[in-house]
Amino acid sequence: MRILAENHVHLLDPSELMRPEPTFADKNPSKFRDYSVDTTDPLKERVRQTYRQMHLNQTVDFVKGRREHWLKFNTIKMTVREALEKLNDLVDESDPDLDLPNIIHAFQAAERARAEFPEHDWLHLTALIHDLGKIMAFYGEPQWAVVGDTFAVGCRWGDSIVYRDESFEGNPDGDNPAYNTELGIYQPNCGVDNLLMSWGHDEYMYSVLKHNKTKLPHVACNIIRFHSFYPWHNGGDYKHLEAPQDAETKKWVLIFNRYDLYTKSEVVPDIEALWPYYQTLIDKYLPGVLEF
Repeated sequence: MRILAENHVHLLDPSELMRPEPTFADKNPSKFRDYSVDTTDPLKERVRQTYRQMHLNQTVDFVKGRREHWLKFNTIKMTVREALEKLNDLVDESDPDLDLPNIIHAFQAAERARAEFPEHDWLHLTALIHDLGKIMAFYGEPQWAVVGDTFAVGCRWGDSIVYRDESFEGNPDGDNPAYNTELGIYQPNCGVDNLLMSWGHDEYMYSVLKHNKTKLPHVACNIIRFHSFYPWHNGGDYKHLEAPQDAETKKWVLIFNRYDLYTKSEVVPDIEALWPYYQTLIDKYLPGVLEF
C-alpha cells in the first residue's frame, strides 16, 4: 500500500483479480485472477508478495491482536454514505480489471444484485456496503491485513489457498501442534460462524454491522464476512468444519460473488440518481451514525 497524495490511499485487492468462474462482466473471464508466478510481471509479483506477507504474519495471535485493536469500534464515527464516499479516495492503482474508485464498484455490484433479485432489497444494500471495511487502510492497517482471500486460522491451512505450497513458510502456527492439524482448535462440524478468520475487511465489516445492531438478516452479514473465503466456498476446503446451516450461507455467497467479481466495467452508474433509493435501504437496515 502506498499513500500517494493527501487523503488518497491506493490499494491493490488481490482477491478481486482474475478469478476463473463464468463471467458477468464485459470481458473474458480468463482475464480474472491469474495466480501463476512470474517474477518479471510487476502486478503478479506484487500480488504474490501481498499473499506472502499475509500468510507469513496472519497467525492466531496476530488475529486476536487485531480484533482487540479494531473491535473497540473507537476509530471513527460515520454514516454509511460518508463511509462509501470515503471510498472515493481508495483507488486500485494497478488493478488490471478497472481503474475506478471503489464506490463505483460498490454501485455496480449493488445494481447487478438489484436487477437479478429486485425483491431482495437487503441484498442490494449488502452489495453496496460489502467493501466498507477497507476503510482500515486509511488508519494504518497494512494491505495484507485489509484485502485478499481469507482463511481460517487455528487449524491446518486449506489446500486451495493461493500460493499455499510456499507462502506460509515461516508462519509459526505451522509448527504448533495445537494449530496445524485438520481440526486444530475446532470441533468437527462446528460451523463456519465459529471459525477464527484471518483478519481483513470482511471480518471487520461483519463485526461493525453486528456492533451497530444492523437490521440486515444474518445471511447478509455472513455474505460480507465470508465473501473472500474462497478456500471454503470455491476451493472445497474446510468441509469437515461445516455445519448444515452453512449450505445457505455458501449459496448466497456464491450468488453475491457474481456481482462482486464480474460487475467491473467502464460503464459508470449515475450515483447521484441512485442515492435516494439506496438511502432508503440505509435508513431501513443501517441508519444513523455508525461506530467503526
